[in-house]
Amino acid sequence: MDIIRIIAAVILPPLGVFLQVGLTGHFWLNILLTLLGYIPGVVHAIWIIARR
Repeated sequence: MDIIRIIAAVILPPLGVFLQVGLTGHFWLNILLTLLGYIPGVVHAIWIIARR
């Protein structure tokens, strides 16, 4: 299942975080990072998925 989350995180970072943690602070932080720049959003999403 982590492979699907990582693929989702590369395509749409908030989706990967949402699939991992739901509507928590990490999800909203990832939306902010993705709006500020695509790469920070992807890095944060992969970090959240790999950490849990």
